[in-house]
Amino acid sequence: MSEKVIKQCVEILERIMSDDTVPRNIRRSAENVKGILLQEGLAEAVRAASAISILDEISNDPNIPLHTRTLIWNVASQLETIPVG
Repeated sequence: MSEKVIKQCVEILERIMSDDTVPRNIRRSAENVKGILLQEGLAEAVRAASAISILDEISNDPNIPLHTRTLIWNVASQLETIPVG
């Protein structure tokens, strides 16, 4: 279940990373989040929490396009469904 959520989130992040209308620093942060989510050896809950923290930071960036902010909130809320235990 959690792996499916992570896979969906990675797909959305890849869409953000390939969007040239998104500022480079935000695309780079999306790439960081993707790397965290795909990291083997860490518990899914830990990966999700780390990713949510970064997503929260970039969603507050004043230069982020509105459609991208919506996608980022979508990813964060999906990651919040991953159980902690």
